[in-house]
Amino acid sequence: MRTQVGIIGAGPSGLLLSQLLHLQGIDSVVLERRSADYVLGRIRAGVLEQGMVDMLRAAGCSERMDREGLVHDGFEICFGENRQRIDLKKHTGTSVMVYGQTELTKDLMDAREAAGAAVVYEAEDVQILDLDTDTPRLIYQKDGTEHEVVCDYIAGCDGFHGISRRAMPESVLKEHERVYPFGWLGILSETKPVADELIYVNHWRGFALCSMRSMTRSRYYIQCAFDENLEEWTDDRFWDELRVRLPGEAAESIEMGPSIEKSIAPLRSFVAEPMRHGRLFLAGDAAHIVPPTGAKGLNLAASDIYFLSNALTGFYADGRTDLMDSYSEKCLNRIWKAERFSWWMTTVLHRFPEQNSFDRGIQLAELEYLTTSEPAQASFAENYVGLPFE
Repeated sequence: MRTQVGIIGAGPSGLLLSQLLHLQGIDSVVLERRSADYVLGRIRAGVLEQGMVDMLRAAGCSERMDREGLVHDGFEICFGENRQRIDLKKHTGTSVMVYGQTELTKDLMDAREAAGAAVVYEAEDVQILDLDTDTPRLIYQKDGTEHEVVCDYIAGCDGFHGISRRAMPESVLKEHERVYPFGWLGILSETKPVADELIYVNHWRGFALCSMRSMTRSRYYIQCAFDENLEEWTDDRFWDELRVRLPGEAAESIEMGPSIEKSIAPLRSFVAEPMRHGRLFLAGDAAHIVPPTGAKGLNLAASDIYFLSNALTGFYADGRTDLMDSYSEKCLNRIWKAERFSWWMTTVLHRFPEQNSFDRGIQLAELEYLTTSEPAQASFAENYVGLPFE
């Protein structure tokens, strides 16, 4: 098979890139090692920056999001006896959209299927070959048969554990990482959210977050040990611990119910650079991971695809190579700023194992400053709604 762009990974990054290229008349083939049902079953992000919303609209995949998504103009931060709302709209003129990654992925899948796109699920043993030539190849197994895709370029959108980053020479690739000594225990439940907007909580027992996927489906998180045994966390135990950490009014009014999904996610910060080697481009989790505290993971992936789709379009439409040459630099400039913001939020809102009274005092001072300073809130809001793509 011959195509212009071979895409590894059919998560939001790969599907969005494929859709945007399709609208520009650029052919692509998407290879995904998992089944479509497995991809749709992953419960992940749910807060979209305006840039991500705009990209979905440009891709022609926003109809359901615009109808069902929840526009949030702010959120709350709680610590001690304080409960303060941060007004995003006031400070930035824009908002965020709450719309689950599962729903977003389904919309992209439907769009690619309607266009008759070449998306191969359960493509096993994918290999990247001839990367140092003008026609790199992708080899994969499907139903016991080997297949080959010859490409002009390859986009590695296959996540942190994928093959794309490993295909880059060790002499070229630099990796930067911080692993946090805790995780997030999260549940999804068919219950009414405890509030109309998200609530972030700094509690002496650990961080908590009240989020949602719709007005009838809630997503809640509590900080836990990274090696916690999930089987020991019954629904009742989770709800009891969450209520302890929430401010009084929220704890009393929260609607509880059976979990329909429960999992523990480790937290890490990770950056790989550069994000391009020859005709291979990395995007999304293949190149960077952020702790979920700042809601940046999916949105950073979208900004990568913004730069990459523009670069490929510029090449095929006008023969330009400057946008491809600057791809890694532009992405990393935005990535490191999002990494800083996510690291800061994680540091300020979580309880660390070795935290002493001085560390706790600094946390509370940071939060007190944020909730009483208009300039601090403006800076915070600017980062939370997403920095511009530039």
